[in-house]
Amino acid sequence: MTEHLRARSAREVFDEHLRLSNEGRFAEDIERNVSPDCLVLERRGVFRGHAGVRQLAQWLSAELPGAHFTYTTVRLEGRIGFLEWTADAPGVRVRDGADSYIIEDGWIVAQTIHYTVETAAES
Repeated sequence: MTEHLRARSAREVFDEHLRLSNEGRFAEDIERNVSPDCLVLERRGVFRGHAGVRQLAQWLSAELPGAHFTYTTVRLEGRIGFLEWTADAPGVRVRDGADSYIIEDGWIVAQTIHYTVETAAES
């Protein structure tokens, strides 16, 4: 990693993470924006480091193949970020996505993730 990436503001990291994630560029996002020591809390457990984040990205891609994501709330205050999102994919959707972030020294160092996958026919 180059030093200039570690000197980025929390806003720069957060914005790039959202852009790359929305473009489905998970591998690039992980390398550039996620700390190798990142801790992620998610309903299925505690995930650590790049391997844990990759696993979560693989599950999300499998659960929502070809999804279109919409960011409905994006907040950042200092080093703390909050994101609400929805997603639509063939036959499935998410209406309650919510993630929180801690960003330090140009890295996402901690994250929480919540979402419920529904069949598109559910209301």
